[in-house]
Amino acid sequence: MGIARRDGVGIAYQVRGDGPPLVLLAGQANNHHWWDPVRGDFETRFTTITLDWRGTGDSDKPDELYSTEGFADDVVAVLDDLGVDSADVYGTSMGGRVAQWLAIRHPERVESLVLGCTSPGRSHGFERSQETRRALAQSDRAERDRVLLDLMYTPGWIAENQGPYYVLGDPTMPTYARGRHLVASNNHDAWQELASIKARTLILHGSDDVFSPAANAQLLADRIPDARAEIIPGARHAYFHEFQSIAGPLVLDFLQLA
Repeated sequence: MGIARRDGVGIAYQVRGDGPPLVLLAGQANNHHWWDPVRGDFETRFTTITLDWRGTGDSDKPDELYSTEGFADDVVAVLDDLGVDSADVYGTSMGGRVAQWLAIRHPERVESLVLGCTSPGRSHGFERSQETRRALAQSDRAERDRVLLDLMYTPGWIAENQGPYYVLGDPTMPTYARGRHLVASNNHDAWQELASIKARTLILHGSDDVFSPAANAQLLADRIPDARAEIIPGARHAYFHEFQSIAGPLVLDFLQLA
């Protein structure tokens, strides 16, 4: 594990596998363990690079304004620390929002881009319903986790897989940092700049995702030049895990065509 520093804040990162670099970016309020169930799919062909967002894991946790643009700068700091000039980038959920800024602001660092279960942001993106927002805002942590688990996976899969679940948020996060992540994700808005993305882009989404509605996939594909959207039937937000046998090959095939 390494530590890259930007603006005095330490960012923890993890490197595994062998081959060309592939950056894997996790969802809001999660650390690098988000990728644990599927990382092995990639590390036999790529050097996988993950990080703990500021506020999570072994990274520093300053109580200050966070943003998806700032998270993208943290990713660049990690690449600089590793001496990696450019990499393929696969971001899911909030990580997909961060990946948009990487491709927009640092085009020379992004070879190919995969955006999963994500959105262009507040001005044009399709947002989750108020009912879903209220369910996630309740104070009872156990009930909130139950709601979130249902948004991530289908009931049948949950019944057959008793965990551990890696997509319910970093349990070690301070409360203030969790709030900072929520604000950063909610304030994301890359709509005006998406048309400037030059990287080859694949967009993946589960058809039954209501956490980040599936209509966002085609919205992004229409906005980013030459992007392609793939919808995975029956999948919810954590499509990359439950539908690993479909999503993994789609990403690998796309990246290896470069």
